[in-house]
Amino acid sequence: MEINKFIPLASPDINQQDIDCVAAVLRSGMLVQGVNVLALEKSFNEFNKSKNAIAVSNGTATLHLALLALGIGKGDEVIVPAFSYVATANVVEMVGATCVFVDIDIDTFNIDVTKIEALITSKTKAIIPVHEFGLACDIEVIMQIATKHNLYVIEDAACALGAMQNGKHAGTFGNLGSFSLHPRKSITSGEGGVLLTADDSLAKKLRQLRNHGIEMQEGQMHFVDAGLNYRMTDFQAALANSQMQRLAQIIAYKQELAEVYLSEIKNENIVLPSVPSDRNHTWQTFHILINEEKNQASAIAALKENNIGANHGAQCIPATTYYKAKYQLDSEQQFPIAYRAFTKGIAIPIYEKLTKDIIKQISNTVNKL
Repeated sequence: MEINKFIPLASPDINQQDIDCVAAVLRSGMLVQGVNVLALEKSFNEFNKSKNAIAVSNGTATLHLALLALGIGKGDEVIVPAFSYVATANVVEMVGATCVFVDIDIDTFNIDVTKIEALITSKTKAIIPVHEFGLACDIEVIMQIATKHNLYVIEDAACALGAMQNGKHAGTFGNLGSFSLHPRKSITSGEGGVLLTADDSLAKKLRQLRNHGIEMQEGQMHFVDAGLNYRMTDFQAALANSQMQRLAQIIAYKQELAEVYLSEIKNENIVLPSVPSDRNHTWQTFHILINEEKNQASAIAALKENNIGANHGAQCIPATTYYKAKYQLDSEQQFPIAYRAFTKGIAIPIYEKLTKDIIKQISNTVNKL
């Protein structure tokens, strides 16, 4: 059966309850950070079994604030995976620190933990591991390395709300955990992000930094730091918090859709993603690999010609224009796995508005590539 209507790569599922929650805030006239932001933070803490949640304006702001709160800046080095969205590295650049790229594991698309220690120097201050595509990296090993070398860990869990390793939520292992609420994520506020931390002093610092460096004392504003305006609006928070009520169901359904892909895609030119036994997968992205001799651009074009949205899953960051010019790295030689994931990887649709029959139809098209 042919697919007659274009299936976008992503499409958020906004229902009437979500719309009503946003409309209620708009009618109230109280649009800036308020009770709905507090409610969203509470929901994040309850879901992730975390202590402090801080909602901000977007997922990049979470990482930027994390680095600022930890005092990381010029002269410092931060270890980041070579394969991720560029925001993971951009925030390091924004605080004046230096990115140290590490190749990835082709089976999980996450940072290769066996290659981290060799790159740690006296200037290394932090690791930003990414839980790519909704699968937790081997964060337990990363925490052991960080403890051994006295490094901060900022988990980039932008794609991984609900992902776990050995029953513990991604974003709760490190000093800080960062989540995105972009429309491609499991729940969305349009733009938005949430930070998690068990450290009360860090949480206080982050709340000040997101709001112009303000600390309230006896009902008075005191500008105690040079902060930013990274506040989340209350109507954004209402939208996301409404979806939080069905997050477990959203994740479970996407796992069912992924199982259809894993059973229906049977193409010798394609490698399917895998899930280690100590982890779950929340499937923010279903990312396939085509064989080396196949052309990625042609495959993506063929999918689109068949009404299936497809694109790169993430970037080989040191191969992008800015980072290639600044760091003068040969990605194909120095980060061959990240380069392969970038040049041979394809993201295909997986979200809760799709039916299993549609996933089967997409699978049939993929089998003909």
